This record gives sequence, structure tokens and C-alpha cells, in this order.
Amino acid sequence: MTGRISRLKFETKLNLGIIAIVLGMAVFLLPVVARMTSSALVAENKLRGAALAESLAARAVNPLLSQDYLTLRNMVGETGDVVYAFVMNADDRVVTHSFIKGFPVELIAANVVASGEKVRVQLIDTGEIFIYDFAAPILVSGERIGTVRVGLSKSRLSATTKQFISALATMFGGVLLAAMALGSVFARTVTRRLARLRSHAEELVGGSLDNLSVLPGEHFCWEIMSCNEKSCPAHHDLVRRCWLVPDTKCAGHACKLGPKPASCRDCPVFLQSVGDEIQDLAESLDFMAFTLRDHIRGLRQAEQTLTNQQRLLSTVLDMNPDLISLVDTRMIYQTCNRAFAQSVGRSVEDIQGLNDFHLFPEDEAERRNLEGREVLLTGGRVDRQEKVEALGGVKWFHVVQIPVQDESGRIVGLLRMDRDVTDIKEYEQQLIQAQKMESIGKLAGGVAHEINTPLGIILGYAQLLKEDAPVDSQLSQDLAIIEKQTKVCRKIVADLLGFSRQGESEKREMCFNNSVMEAISLVRHSFALDHVDIVTRLDDSFPIIYGDPEKLKQIWINLLTNAKDAMPESGGVIVVRTKLKTPKGIVTLEVADSGSGIDETTAKKIFDPFFTTKSVGKGTGLGLSVSFGIVKDHMGDIRVDSPLPEDFDLPPLPAGATSGPGTIFTVDIPLDHCTFP
Repeated sequence: MTGRISRLKFETKLNLGIIAIVLGMAVFLLPVVARMTSSALVAENKLRGAALAESLAARAVNPLLSQDYLTLRNMVGETGDVVYAFVMNADDRVVTHSFIKGFPVELIAANVVASGEKVRVQLIDTGEIFIYDFAAPILVSGERIGTVRVGLSKSRLSATTKQFISALATMFGGVLLAAMALGSVFARTVTRRLARLRSHAEELVGGSLDNLSVLPGEHFCWEIMSCNEKSCPAHHDLVRRCWLVPDTKCAGHACKLGPKPASCRDCPVFLQSVGDEIQDLAESLDFMAFTLRDHIRGLRQAEQTLTNQQRLLSTVLDMNPDLISLVDTRMIYQTCNRAFAQSVGRSVEDIQGLNDFHLFPEDEAERRNLEGREVLLTGGRVDRQEKVEALGGVKWFHVVQIPVQDESGRIVGLLRMDRDVTDIKEYEQQLIQAQKMESIGKLAGGVAHEINTPLGIILGYAQLLKEDAPVDSQLSQDLAIIEKQTKVCRKIVADLLGFSRQGESEKREMCFNNSVMEAISLVRHSFALDHVDIVTRLDDSFPIIYGDPEKLKQIWINLLTNAKDAMPESGGVIVVRTKLKTPKGIVTLEVADSGSGIDETTAKKIFDPFFTTKSVGKGTGLGLSVSFGIVKDHMGDIRVDSPLPEDFDLPPLPAGATSGPGTIFTVDIPLDHCTFP
């Protein structure tokens, strides 16, 4: 039942409430009024009957004494709407009555007046109706000479009472109908306002905070008060009532934020704009919407700022090549950057909620877990380097681990960053090697100078002795060996001097292509004996460069010699190509061969001093390092690629020769060191 009532509309409930109140009042009041009315009518009827009996007794004195029964009969007949009336003498004998069909003698004893009573009232049941019987003595000088009896109908009195109650019920019905009509109008008015208020509340819930249910009105506070205080917060505020605006500057009124202060009670603005409780509720909703709108705008701005910062931070982290991760106090991953996710073969979303044992081998996970828990426990910082065996080789990482603290200083997580410092390690090794080579170069230069003179003396005396010895003698052959090996020693000394930069560079204008062709002409014949052909593809621009002809020729010969040494015994082909790249501002020489090629590891070390893949006695490992130095001295660049590019046009090989992956050396010299005819 309660559930059914709760589902009714408020208007229906209000109407039903009014009806229930009116009906309740009718049900309660009608019996009370009926009883009161009936009692009043009975009392009034008794007073009337008593007065009628007394009046009749007083008027019947003379006719009864004179035995004027006709007058008594006329007096009894004039009693009006009574049921009966009769007069008895002192002997209780009826002398006159108003009965038409005969006097019922049993009435004589039905009501007897006692001595000293003025009127005696007795209720008589005739079997058909109830009658109030009034008996009044006829007195003369205190002596009773007779009795007057008057009967009034109680049933008629009850009918009158019923008519009154019916009229009263009819009146209550009319009042109920009027109350229902007025209540319906009132309920409809209230519910219409409540419906607007509900609609406004639904709009607020739906996020529409700009619509107002109650506007301040046509006249605003500054218009009503003729206020020109434009610095007042309420001035030109079209949304809020002035008493809802904090820190107003209304003179003589201490308006404050919140409930309407007592100072507003006499304010003309308040008196003109104030409404009932529903309007107060609507204004409160408007003020709440206004406050929420400003608060939500602030939150949205903060959210946008936070989103932008988060996006920026995420972008920075994802662009950072370091492996960055964040775990909580349980060593559970909360977030990481893309580099870390890629290093473990997972996505960033998949890593959240995992631990080290899900991502790494057991030994490494155990080590990371123990080290991280130590940082969380002690609050210290880990800053170290570790060596990791990876599929691509050995890698070095700089590991930093720091605890993350909240506002109260409590440790809530651990931030770890692993930076790949493999290249830096290699650079360190190269720097150490370079410093070592610098020391060796200085030592080599000094040694070369020291032994160059003895070698010249040995070579000179060997040549003098060879001239004096017979041509076919063993001595001549031995001296020839001494002469040959001494020249080899001088060549090594010359290479050492070139490596240590002890030689002086003599740069001048020279033809780039002519320098290349001079080097080729020196080795072409000897290469042909080993079945190695040299094919030239020179640019026709003939650029004139500013350089050292002998040193550049040494580069070309070193490159050609290395290309020939890379050939198998069956021979091969060498392609020498020059290009003038005017837009790039460089002159380029390419030396390509069809040899066995160079692996990646060797290619990284090929320009290091004393590095060689040749057998002992066939190379010092200084040729390409010296060439590298000469190219850098000419502000140029030299590089190696192996195997040959797929689009490289390699000419036909000599008969019986086989082709390998091939290698190409490229030398670039900037044009700002060149001139053109």
C-alpha cells in the first residue's frame, strides 16, 4: 500500500490529502454536531413544552373554576403542533382534551405531578412514537385545582434533527467539492513549479549548468538602489541575487554569502525580489549551478593542464631511449616508457601489474628484485654500471635507482632508469687506444729518426760491397738480400714517420684525375701479372684541387693494393670511379673490387693503427690508418662498405676469375679545397 502511494504524483497526493482532511473533519464533526444539535433541540423542545404547559395551566385557572369547559376546549385546541393536550380537575378527571378518536385513559397515570413541582416531564412510548409528556399543576393560592398535560412528539424532533444533519452533510459535501477544486488548482500550481524545478535539477544532473530556473528579474539591485558602484561584485551580475554574492559594497547593508542576513530584511531589493520556499529552493539550485559551473570550469582547466603535462611527460618518456620504469612498494610495475616495454617484448599496458619475474629470467629478476627492495627499505640511491650479455653482443648500462616519496616523505615507489652506455664504453676504449697510439706514434717517430741513419749506412755499405763482389757469387746474393731487407726496413720507417705526422705536407694545385691515373699506371702492370684488371670511370670535369700530390698518390696506391690483396688467386677486377658532385660541394673517388669482402667487425677497426688481417711480414697495419690521416688533413672523409651495393655495375671478370661480395672504399674531398678550370 505504501509503495502504491509513493508512486502517485505529488498533485494527486496533495488532492487526496485535502480530500482526506475534509472527509476526516466531516466524519469526526458530523456525529459530534448531530449529538450536540439533537441535545440542543431536545432541551429546547423540553423548555418549549414546559413553557407551553405552564402557560396553559395559568390560563386554565378561571375557566376551570367557572367550569367553562368550552373555553378550556378552545384553549386546548390552540396549542399548535403538539400531539395532544388535555386538562384534568383536582380529582384527576379529564374535563377536556384534543384527542379526536377518544381519550386514552392510560395517559392519566402515565405522568403524575408531585407536590411542589412546576412541570414534570415524562417520555412515553405509545408503541408507534415516542412522546415527551409535560404535566403542569393548575394552582390557586397554592392549592392544585387541576392538571394540564401536553404531549410533544420526539420522532418529529428526530426528523428535524435528521434534516439538520442532512443539511449539514450537504454543506460539508459542498465544502469538500470546493476544497477539492481549490486544492486541485493549488496542487497544480505547486506541482507546476516543482516540475520546473525538477526539470532544472535534471538539467543540472545532465551537465547543463548555464540555464537558470529563476532569473533575478527585470530590475536588478543596482537599478533598484540607483547604485553606481561598478566595482561591487554584484554590479551587472545577471545570474545571482545580490545577497548571494560575497563581499558586496552595498552601503548600510552587510550582505554576506550564505543564508539571507537580518540586514537584508528591510532592503528594498530583498523585499521586491524575495519569494516563497520553492523560489528559495530554485535560487539555491541556481546558486549551486553557478558555483558548480565555476568549479567545474576550474577542474576542466586543471584537467586540461594535467592532460597536457601528462601527454608531454609521456611523449618525453617515450622519446627517451633510456629504459625507465616505476614500481610500487610491492615491486609491482605501475608504468614504464616505450623503450623499456620494447626491451622486454611487451606493450606498456601489458607491463602494468606485473613484476620482475614475469619479464626477466629468474636470476636477473631475483637480482633486480633484491636490489629494488633494498632501495625501498633504506631509501638510498643506486648508481652503478652493469655489463649485460645480449644477443647482439655485450652491452653496458648505467643503472640509476631512486625511491619515490609522497608529500609526507613516505616511500611509495621506486624509479629505475637503465641507460645504454655501450657506445660511450667503446668511445672510452677508443680514446684509451688513441692515447696509446699517440704515445706509440711519438715513440715510433723518435725510433724512426734514430734508426733511419743506421739503415742508410747499412744500405750504402751493402750496395758498395755488392759492386765489388762477383755477380754470380754467394756473397753478391747475400748482399742483395741485405739490400732488399734494408729497403723493407726503410719502408717501415717511412710508414712510421707518416703515421706519427713527422713528414711535412707540401700542398699545391693539382689535377685530381691525373693524380689517380698516375697511381693506376704505377700498379697496373704488376696487377695484370696477378690477373687483376683495373677499370677506370673518371669524371670528365677534371677538377683542379689543392693538395699534396705524393700523399694523395700514397692513398690511391694503398687503396688499390688493399683491393688487389682481397682478390683470390684466380684474379678479379678493380673499378676506379671519380665524380664531381657540385650540389654537395665534394669530389669523390671510389675504389671497388670483386674480392672476398670485409665483415662488419673488421670494417669497424679497419682504420685503426697496426690493425691488419694480413699474415706476418705482408703488412704493418699502418697503410689505411696513414691514408685516413692524410684524408683528414685534406678536410675530407673516407669510408668503406661491404658488400657492394646491388646497383653497382661491376664489369666482366677476367677468364677463370671468381667474384666475391666485394668492397668499395669512398674518399670525399670538399670543393672549398678545389678550383675549376
